[in-house]
Amino acid sequence: MNPMQEPRKPVLLRNGNPQGNPMNAPRCGAKTRQGTACRGPAMANGRCRMHGGASTGPRTPEGLERSRRARLKHGRYSARNIALWREMRTLMAQYEEFLERMRQREVGRSVVVGPR
Repeated sequence: MNPMQEPRKPVLLRNGNPQGNPMNAPRCGAKTRQGTACRGPAMANGRCRMHGGASTGPRTPEGLERSRRARLKHGRYSARNIALWREMRTLMAQYEEFLERMRQREVGRSVVVGPR
């Protein structure tokens, strides 16, 4: 070794596994369908890529909001639009009642103009 060169540091692979023989990597050990221990190489969380567990989703308020924004496609069924539709139906019902009262008033005067 040349005294001018620095000694080599051991290179770590992904998930902190040492470089070299893959058979020396730590094993998952989760129970498989056959009832035996999984022999897949473990990741940083101690389980293999198959037994690592499902994501628990975002936990922080910022992460939850980011997830909601990413999921929104068009907003057609958002709470805001549903409230607007309800208000519009109420207004339309009031308008229909008003028109019916006007028709009744005109029928009472016998001044009916055109079909209903």
